[in-house]
Amino acid sequence: MKEFTVRPDPDDPRLTQRVTGIDQDGKPLETAVVVERPLTLFLNGQEIVTMMTVGDHPDCLAVGYLLNQNMLRADDTITAIDHDEDLDIVVVRTKRKTDFEKKLRKKTLTSGCAQGTVFGDLMEKFDEISLPDDAVLKTSWLYALSKKINLAPSLYLTAGAIHGCVLCEEDRPLIYMEDVGRHNAIDKIAGYMHLNRIGPEGKSFYTTGRLTSEMVIKCVQMRIPILISRSGFTAWGVELAQKAKLTLIGRAKGKRFVALAGTHRIVFDSDPAKIDDEAPRSSRKASMAEDVD
Repeated sequence: MKEFTVRPDPDDPRLTQRVTGIDQDGKPLETAVVVERPLTLFLNGQEIVTMMTVGDHPDCLAVGYLLNQNMLRADDTITAIDHDEDLDIVVVRTKRKTDFEKKLRKKTLTSGCAQGTVFGDLMEKFDEISLPDDAVLKTSWLYALSKKINLAPSLYLTAGAIHGCVLCEEDRPLIYMEDVGRHNAIDKIAGYMHLNRIGPEGKSFYTTGRLTSEMVIKCVQMRIPILISRSGFTAWGVELAQKAKLTLIGRAKGKRFVALAGTHRIVFDSDPAKIDDEAPRSSRKASMAEDVD
């Protein structure tokens, strides 16, 4: 696959709107803000959840959500995906009859932005998954990915207040999705991979958000053995990564990074002394610095 087969479109008028206000000096200004809207997901005839999302790629978001909640099996036949933009609903229809009433009654609130939820047993199937031990991450790939992703046009650079996730292969960013919650962004990628029959072999995952338990669980469920973030870790996220033998790298900025799990996959093929520190991005406002957390 070529670099950035899918990436954010900051010029899409549906995703941001212009708002007027004042700055710290009391001077009038106009700025872009991210639009968030509800999207209610149905699986066949059953309402599953209402998500807050920017609204792009609703088909990928719906399928990825169902896959990562173990409501959709990898071998399920999807007969239709219907999206009604006026009603803010998306319906995924499958050949197999589904009924998740019991699972829907058990709900765990996660740390994901925009109220991420995981239904049923949070650890369902987690212990059954074995990640490939022979996968590698060269530090030269890590440095190249960070630079390419951070310089790519994005809603984050335009408006902030959003998270990004990127499916990568070696030093190539392939699928770049953004949303108001990091859990939505990773679900969009899971859905895109499923709908386009893209396997996890040789892939790594990059996110701008915190390395939480939810992010680790979803990455493991997607069978991707390497998870990288610009941000930091939660203790449970680290514990789960160590248990699953997932390579977990955080605080990846410029030449710096911290690895707290799966360090056996890292190949140190670059001299950090020859790597430039990350330069400030001139188009990013200082007030946006916390958005990635």
